[in-house]
Amino acid sequence: MRRLFDITGALVGLAITFPFWPLIVLAIKIDSRGPALVRLARVSRGKLIYVYKFRSMVACAHLLKNKFFNLNERQDGPFFKIKQDPRLTRVGKIIRKFRLDELPQFFNVLKGDLALVGPRPHEPEEVIHYPDEYKHLILAKAGLTGLSQVNGASSLPFLSELNLDHYYVKNRTLGMDIQILKKTIGVFFTDSTAV
Repeated sequence: MRRLFDITGALVGLAITFPFWPLIVLAIKIDSRGPALVRLARVSRGKLIYVYKFRSMVACAHLLKNKFFNLNERQDGPFFKIKQDPRLTRVGKIIRKFRLDELPQFFNVLKGDLALVGPRPHEPEEVIHYPDEYKHLILAKAGLTGLSQVNGASSLPFLSELNLDHYYVKNRTLGMDIQILKKTIGVFFTDSTAV
């Protein structure tokens, strides 16, 4: 039932957003060198997966992470975030603001790598730092959106984000998923930085 829910939701999401994809790709290609679509390593169900995203940063941005590590605003855990990240392109700032960079992840949902709703997918070098009481989150299927994503996401303290994902995994229902999806849609039109 949950898998059918994911597939249906992903197909609806693709049907609504796909007509805008050529415009996004064109804007990215005109603005900067490099591919329009990238694959980023994340962990879901205890395995390494590659999530699809529209490129919002300069090509090979991951190689520049150490160069800007001193600008990292997250000091409470292993996550890396710079509010005014110098690696972001001009178009990248726009598509990030409206979460358009994540639209290709509907294909990850169709493949079964991600669920529509689940814990936030993190990088392999981040999940190894999860405290023991939260390591079970690594084995859960990560989500395109989730309880932590609609309650602050990257602005949340490290343990607060993990605690929200822990609550979701232990208490998830189809009704909760629907409420989170509704809130996700609302966030797009009210606070695009919250997901």
